[in-house]
Amino acid sequence: MPFIRRLRLRFEYACFLLAVIIARAMPLDAASWLSGKLWRLIAPRLSRQKRALANLALAFPEKSLEERTAIASAMWENLGRTFAESFRIDTLTAGKRERIVFEPAADFDRAANGAKPFIVCGLHLGNWEILAHGGQRLGVSLVGVYQRVSNPHVEALIRSLREPLYPSGLLPKTPVTARALLRAIETGASPCFLADLRDDRGPRVPFFGRPAKSSAFPAQLARACNLSLFAGAAFRVKGARFSIRIAPISIPRTGDREADARVATEALQRQYEAFIREAPEQWMWAHRKWD
Repeated sequence: MPFIRRLRLRFEYACFLLAVIIARAMPLDAASWLSGKLWRLIAPRLSRQKRALANLALAFPEKSLEERTAIASAMWENLGRTFAESFRIDTLTAGKRERIVFEPAADFDRAANGAKPFIVCGLHLGNWEILAHGGQRLGVSLVGVYQRVSNPHVEALIRSLREPLYPSGLLPKTPVTARALLRAIETGASPCFLADLRDDRGPRVPFFGRPAKSSAFPAQLARACNLSLFAGAAFRVKGARFSIRIAPISIPRTGDREADARVATEALQRQYEAFIREAPEQWMWAHRKWD
């Protein structure tokens, strides 16, 4: 590896580690608040603001520019809070101050009553990093799937912060991840991953009234393994307090696997849209979702 690249990776890691140290040295509420305000101040001046506003215009054409700009500003603040809170997952999930509630409790009780593993798909809303904490409420051992970052030093640090939420392992997204998940399911683990981002290999399904390429993998895996599928979201209620919710996703099981997976994928994205409409300022609008 060239010296300049090694130096850049080390510098990135040093900056990231400094952010972790600062966030962990401060009280959680203060760190979350400060990071949110900084992101709200800085992020709207960066290039991703243009994409966020364009996506909001597609999703909410009935809203004024001022309303969409306000949503974008609140979105950046939520992302800033999530950034700092991701370094304090252990504090968030400790349960000492009841920062996380599971609502309604009956939905979690019904999901936990099944003897078989199931699949939970989250989305980048609220603080998605803590969604897997629902595994403790459900009494299941989760196996997670995540997208690796390019800096190996930062990657190792982020992974160490996330791993405690996934007793059955945390798998990077690779061409062999599906096989690893199948092995984990055989041992009784329940997969948990995010599936709201664009997937160029997936089918185009409706999302806010427009076709969007979406991942069919959750539906395909659930159908192939005869597992239940749930959509999950960790809504920010106030400050660093959250409400985790899950909703069952119906999966048809006819003689056409591809058609069944598409119908279930449509249902999953429809539930995502319902979650987002409840709190549009908490979803990550700055990524490429539509063509």
